[in-house]
Amino acid sequence: MTEEILVKDIMSRPVTISKSAPITEALDRMLDEGVDPLIVVNHDSVVGTVSRQSVAEKLGTKRNSSISPTSIHVASTVEEDFTTVYPDQDLDVVIPLLQTYKLVVVYDEDHRLVGQVTAGDILRVMRPQGKLEDVLEPACTIDQDERVVHWRRRMIDDNLHRCLVTENGRLIGIVTETDVAVAMRKFREIVEDRHQDHRIRNLLVKDIMTTPVITLGVNATIDEAADLMLSRGISSIPVVNGDRIVGMVTRSSLIRAL
Repeated sequence: MTEEILVKDIMSRPVTISKSAPITEALDRMLDEGVDPLIVVNHDSVVGTVSRQSVAEKLGTKRNSSISPTSIHVASTVEEDFTTVYPDQDLDVVIPLLQTYKLVVVYDEDHRLVGQVTAGDILRVMRPQGKLEDVLEPACTIDQDERVVHWRRRMIDDNLHRCLVTENGRLIGIVTETDVAVAMRKFREIVEDRHQDHRIRNLLVKDIMTTPVITLGVNATIDEAADLMLSRGISSIPVVNGDRIVGMVTRSSLIRAL
């Protein structure tokens, strides 16, 4: 199947941001477009990417507490979490690349940016074989009364993108890097500098989590999981057996299984 599909057949429009733009603009664009990360450009040249995770880390840093979010530029959060392909290459080339990188940038023969390929683009045309249990990741959990600063630290230290929120062992929500980025931005904008350190330390996971959380039962199929992620614009779904959390299925885990 993949021998008949080329990069140009499945690539999407590149979503870019200037490295001189404020990170608030980058966050807004990611949320509006439903993408993560964005391609960062400087005078039409690709210089890297900016992700929701990097925005969350930057806005949550204490040394930036006296700086308005609109005064922090994308250039300070640029990562190199991407690689490149050409439109006429086979899709088989892209799959292993997306198992390592969040984003594949597509250049034409003149090295001009013409597209991008993400996990979502792949999952629209291809799904792994097998059962849902074969593509599950372990589920990180956190208590609803945990402080956001502690979750942010875990997110950075353990490279976590999401965590399931529980109350007495019961699943009640999910907290992601997006929730942290949005919360930190709102917090910086409405709380005076002199109160920020104290107030931010008292911010709890239940204050920023997304609830209710979309779940799938253990008997769901891989196609159902992929279709749900694509239709709802989400990157992960907890899998449950009754009240018990079994694991997580993510776009990344589906791509790794191809």
